[in-house]
Amino acid sequence: MTEATQTYTYTYADLPGLMGLMTGDEKHGPAATSTLDVLWVLYDRVLRVSPEDRNDPGRDRFLLSKGHGPMAYYAVLAAKGFVPVEWLPGFGSYDSPLGHHPDRTLVPGAEIGSGSLGHGLPIAVGTALGLRAQGLDEPRVWALIGDAELDEGSNHEAIAFAGPAGLDRLHTVVVDNSSAAYARPGGIAARFEAAGWSALTVDGRDHEALHAAFTAPHPGRPHVVVARVEPKSA
Repeated sequence: MTEATQTYTYTYADLPGLMGLMTGDEKHGPAATSTLDVLWVLYDRVLRVSPEDRNDPGRDRFLLSKGHGPMAYYAVLAAKGFVPVEWLPGFGSYDSPLGHHPDRTLVPGAEIGSGSLGHGLPIAVGTALGLRAQGLDEPRVWALIGDAELDEGSNHEAIAFAGPAGLDRLHTVVVDNSSAAYARPGGIAARFEAAGWSALTVDGRDHEALHAAFTAPHPGRPHVVVARVEPKSA
């Protein structure tokens, strides 16, 4: 598994229509739309995982920590063939596998159940450590978190550990829609850099900038990309 080569009939332009199939209350629309471009670039051009090899030990792992707005995630998984498009209209209903928070036992391709803030990055650190212990050097681990999750101490423990541990297969994307309660001197990237991470900050709607940041070399260090999008209140 060396490249993300799987292609399907859906494109980025189809994602709003796929998201439009999901109706009902508690959609957390801003949380979903803030992640849309990041998710698409990862699944379309970066992640080495497909529906056919989603259980392969050599696959990349993507962990959605920002799980309280999963509509964009479900739309991308449907576009890439992990889940049937026919599931989307049932989003959030009693008998639907597509809940308001993803469930790894119900959603093909979901690596973790998520929604409670602050869990995804610590789990990603443990996943990277586990792969290292097994001698699996090829798989990469990606965690997508929201900037407000950095209000949670569990993430700071994970950040502080991963840098000195040299977890260079660990990647984090922070989608920054100005939801965090506390500002950080120097910005979000500075917090990671202080712990020994490689860090880049880009426009979270610019697909080429995202791809370049996601694929930037970072030997011996974990890597974070801060993807800035419009403020949640906008």
